[in-house]
Amino acid sequence: MINISEKVQLKEVLKLDTETLFMLMKEVYPSTYQHFWKDKGDWYVNTVYAAQNIEKELLEPNANYYFIFYKGAIVGNFRILWDHKLKGLENKKSVKLHRVYLHPKTHGKGIGKSLLTWLENTAKNKGYELVWLDAMDEQPQAFQFYKKQGYQYHSHQFLDFELLHDHVRKMSQIYKEI
Repeated sequence: MINISEKVQLKEVLKLDTETLFMLMKEVYPSTYQHFWKDKGDWYVNTVYAAQNIEKELLEPNANYYFIFYKGAIVGNFRILWDHKLKGLENKKSVKLHRVYLHPKTHGKGIGKSLLTWLENTAKNKGYELVWLDAMDEQPQAFQFYKKQGYQYHSHQFLDFELLHDHVRKMSQIYKEI
């Protein structure tokens, strides 16, 4: 366990945890993103959090995958990709926050802020210069949160998932120099 704060910890996701992660995301993901999808997000959860995909992601070099615990209960997941460059800023030693999902019941409790602070401090101590992530443009509260934490817009792309509604396809890359 990695202690982030008195109430927040990270625990590494292991191969034997794939079912736990899948069940967690069947609850967490749709509550925030179901309106983005024609199938309410089933395809995304069933594909991204399928045991075979998680096992593959766990084998990726320079990646860390964690469960997020709050007051002793699993409330989300957090995935980091070390040495993952942001196009146009390849000269910076960069880390990508690949995934962070929190159960809606935990929103507003400072968990996201403490996770970002931990990631930025850990990255800085390892000699990294930049933290970046992809954020869905149709989640304005997320953009406001990251902006408050000092992140800025860099670029964007459009997702081509067949079941994604057209008006929510834009995803921006945002970053912070640390």
